[in-house]
Amino acid sequence: MATRQAISGRQKAAMLLVSLGPELAASVLRHLGEEEIEALTFEIANLPRVTAQEREEVVQECYQMALAREYVSVGGLQYARELLERSVGPQRAAEILERLTTSLQVSPFDAFRRMDPAQLASLLQQEHPQTIALVVAYLKPAQAAAVLASLPRELQVEVAMRVAVMDRTTPETIREVEAALESKLVNLPTQEFTAVGGVQALVSIINESDRATERVILEALEEKDPELAAQVKKLMFVFEDLLSLDDRSVQIVLRNVDSKDLALALKGASEELREKIFRNMSQRAAEGLREDLQLMGPVRRRDVEEAQGRIVNVVRQLEESGQIVIARGGQEEVLV
Repeated sequence: MATRQAISGRQKAAMLLVSLGPELAASVLRHLGEEEIEALTFEIANLPRVTAQEREEVVQECYQMALAREYVSVGGLQYARELLERSVGPQRAAEILERLTTSLQVSPFDAFRRMDPAQLASLLQQEHPQTIALVVAYLKPAQAAAVLASLPRELQVEVAMRVAVMDRTTPETIREVEAALESKLVNLPTQEFTAVGGVQALVSIINESDRATERVILEALEEKDPELAAQVKKLMFVFEDLLSLDDRSVQIVLRNVDSKDLALALKGASEELREKIFRNMSQRAAEGLREDLQLMGPVRRRDVEEAQGRIVNVVRQLEESGQIVIARGGQEEVLV
């Protein structure tokens, strides 16, 4: 049989499956695509006898690669490198990570994605707003929204504006930010300019934010940069925008929202929007809703905003599934 260095990755996979035994191998194959299954089946069929030493080496290599991936997911490449060097030595650790990084794309600030948003906000709020914006732009929208909500109001607005106008950032700048934030950030491989931020990035973050944070950001944007605020609003949908939907779309929305959420949400709605909702309900349902509103009494603004947020999420889901159409940017949809 060929020496271990000459064995291809596919042959190693075949050897590993044989080593696992039929039951475990079948479990692994169930998670693969048809082409992958065919290729591995061919390799297994043509695989010469595997020695105990070869089997041990392949299993050990697979274990080390899996361990390296776990280390990377927990604390980034630098964290993985330190732990691997302790267990297998610097040279072997470098070989494992080199193979791993060819197939694993590690995003900038990846280690931050596993941090608690409040802790991350506490760490970042002492940094320059541009630094915070750069980190936030790389987070997932839900986490970025939570981080923004945990920042002081003035800083929320400043960071939001910087995310919106951010265009491209050089690897050198990103590395400088990483160094300033010490070992909690991942090491970046050499790469071309990286595009992050922009209006769409800010909209994604706002869409994941609670209504209070959303209101603060939008009001501040309108005050400081009306043009930018208009761009953001064109790409997002807020509760009062139900007024812009046609009657058929409103009726579809009403069929998909919780009646309790609807009553609570309308507590904070304009009279114009209330009337539009009533017009698109049966007379009996509208009378019942009016009665619920009269009997409800005072409610917390936060509860109203959360109910409105849940309804807005329903609207966005209906739009994504193509059940309703939302005209954006003040342009009417043309139906043919």
